[in-house]
Amino acid sequence: MKVSLFATCLVDMFQSNIGKSTVELLERLNCEVEFPKEQTCCGQPAYNSGYVKVSKEAMKNTIRAFEKAEFIVCPSGSCANMIKDYEHIFQGDSEWQNRAKEIASKTFELTQFIVDVLKVEDVGAKLNGRATYHPSCHMTRLLQVKNAPLTLLKHVKGLELIELPLKENCCGFGGTFSVKMGKISEKMVDEKVSSVQETDVHYLIGSDAGCLMNIGGRIDRKDLNIQTLHIAEVLNCH
Repeated sequence: MKVSLFATCLVDMFQSNIGKSTVELLERLNCEVEFPKEQTCCGQPAYNSGYVKVSKEAMKNTIRAFEKAEFIVCPSGSCANMIKDYEHIFQGDSEWQNRAKEIASKTFELTQFIVDVLKVEDVGAKLNGRATYHPSCHMTRLLQVKNAPLTLLKHVKGLELIELPLKENCCGFGGTFSVKMGKISEKMVDEKVSSVQETDVHYLIGSDAGCLMNIGGRIDRKDLNIQTLHIAEVLNCH
C-alpha cells in the first residue's frame, strides 16, 4: 500500500521526530511511504484568521501536491480535518471543488488510518509507565476521531493508561487564539496541566503537535516531571 505523508508545518519546523516516527511506524506496517516535496501549509492558520483568498493558494498547492496519492496520512487531526473542509471551501468553483473532494476522500489522520484502513489495533509497541491521553478539539469534535487513538494505546505493552479528568476541555492553543487571547489561553492551559497532574503520570500523550507544544511548554515552565509525547512516537516504541 502506497501512502503519502502530509507532515504539517509544526512537525516539519519544530517536531521532526514526529514525522520520523510516523514514517517508521507506517513502514513497519508494510506501507510504502512517499513524501511529496511540494507540500507546504494546509492553509488553516490564514483561513481561520479570515484571510480566505490567501489561504486558498496554500490549499491549491496542497491539492496539486497530493492529487496522485493513493492515501494521504497526517499525524494531526486538525490538519487532516482542514483538508476534509476543502470541498466546502471551494464549493461552486468549477476548477477546484471536485479536485478538493477527491483528496479529501483519501485523507486520514494517522491513528484513523491504522485502525480503520489497515485494520490494525496492536502495532507491537512497548513503553513502560503511566500515561494519560489528551483528545484534541479538532480531532474529536470536527474530524470525529475518538476511539482509534485509545484503541492503539490500550495495546501498548507496559503502558498503564489513565483517563484524563475534564479531558474534553480545550488546552487553550487554538492556533492564533493562543497569541491573540494570551491571558485566556494561559488560564485554559493551566487548567489542563492541573488535570494532568491529578493523574500522577509519567507521560502526556496527544495526537496534535500544537496541543502538545502548548501543554508541554506550560509543563516545562512549572518544572513538572511529565514528558509529552505524540502518539506516533509512542506507537513507534518497540
